[in-house]
Amino acid sequence: MTMRIGHGYDVHACGQGNQIVLGGTTIECDFGLIAHSDGDVVLHALCDALLGAAGLGDIGHHFPDTDEQFRGVDSRVLLQTVVSKLAQQGWSVGNVDITVVAQAPRLSEHIGSMQVHIASDLGVDVGAVNVKATTTERLGFEGRSEGIASYAVALIVQGGDSA
Repeated sequence: MTMRIGHGYDVHACGQGNQIVLGGTTIECDFGLIAHSDGDVVLHALCDALLGAAGLGDIGHHFPDTDEQFRGVDSRVLLQTVVSKLAQQGWSVGNVDITVVAQAPRLSEHIGSMQVHIASDLGVDVGAVNVKATTTERLGFEGRSEGIASYAVALIVQGGDSA
């Protein structure tokens, strides 16, 4: 069995609005995220981690923000497409670990929903998806609530079963 690890990162600035989407979960808050798609930094970082692990480039290569077909797109569609691309290469997801960095909104009550959505899109058991949230203690752009960032690490396997 061959295994590979990938790392992803994404960030979007805060802007006008009253809700954001993280991990496929809509969260009511005092702002929106500025983005070409739905701005789901969690799924964007995860897509990058999966693509990187498989040696397939990055999310911008596959879904450029200059392409109007991706304007406002649901990032779960992007993640499902990435999973399909991996499967075509014989890869499946072993597990993923994701960190969301945001001063606001509080995310603890939304983690379970994010994990369920992500597991469904990856075709893995929810136990193979870890999502955690942290603040920066009011330091940096995240701490000033100017944006939200996310980091993701993904293990993919070839020649074995997914988690």
